[in-house]
Amino acid sequence: MTTVTLEQAQANLPDLLVRLQPGEELVITAGGQPLARVTKAERTSWPCKAGSYKKPGFWMSPDFDAPLDDFEEYMG
Repeated sequence: MTTVTLEQAQANLPDLLVRLQPGEELVITAGGQPLARVTKAERTSWPCKAGSYKKPGFWMSPDFDAPLDDFEEYMG
């Protein structure tokens, strides 16, 4: 849990929020007493979908998972 003064929160709120992890709390104090609690929301969606990568930087052979001849004796 991170604690900051009201003055610090007013000056740095965007940076403070970016650094919070989902579910983590930020307590804002005034005069040494807690004034507010801010909790970063849990992620409800992801920035991309599985399989949506457009420019793969690699090539994979169709038989990439085929057994290797060198290990044939161990594959029993």
